[in-house]
Amino acid sequence: MDNDRLATDRSPTTREFRARGRHRRPMRLIANLAGTALALAGLAFCVGFLFFAAAIERNEPLPPRKAQGMVVLTGGAERIADAIDLLAAGRADRLLITGVNQATTGAAIARLTPRFRPLFTCCIDLGYEALDTVGNAAETRQWVRMHGMRSVIVVTSNYHMPRALIEIGNALPGVELVPYPVISDRQRSGPLWADTTLLRIVVVEYLKYVAALARTRLFEQSADDASVALAAARHS
Repeated sequence: MDNDRLATDRSPTTREFRARGRHRRPMRLIANLAGTALALAGLAFCVGFLFFAAAIERNEPLPPRKAQGMVVLTGGAERIADAIDLLAAGRADRLLITGVNQATTGAAIARLTPRFRPLFTCCIDLGYEALDTVGNAAETRQWVRMHGMRSVIVVTSNYHMPRALIEIGNALPGVELVPYPVISDRQRSGPLWADTTLLRIVVVEYLKYVAALARTRLFEQSADDASVALAAARHS
């Protein structure tokens, strides 16, 4: 009898069960909300990537309209060759090759297009400071301002073009950017989904594009707004 009474005394009461249930509900709600948020984020990523992949230019680009300057972002010999061809055709007055390796000389690049070797002595500048796309944009800004340009052709790979335009546009507000996407033979050979290496490159580029978009549109804009507000407060 005493043992039964002791067991009864130690067993949870109805009130305790209810209290435990009340504590578990917020945790369950948080877990459900987190799961839903992750699912929506995954869906948004997939949909966004599909739009990004579909927007990448896969047709041979038409010759761009003439601009004062042209910049080509290093990363492939095809980019540089196409940019020099455009310069020789009179599409721009001057060309910047940005992100050149420190060990690479103008003579070495000229060997890629020996027909246009004289252009390297008059109309082509090499930028050695940039290490990434943000650096390319900064190097382009310095070059464009030095020459007082208001329009620039941007030459880079088609999958890299969206991010390049964001970074350079952010560095050069008010300057007209004319895209010239370079399409490799590999991209022409078949659909993106059939080439796992190329697909991986485009996925990584999409992630970098989203990060660049968030940084330039949200964080840097917020910082600019804060600077404007601080300046207004000082003058008030």
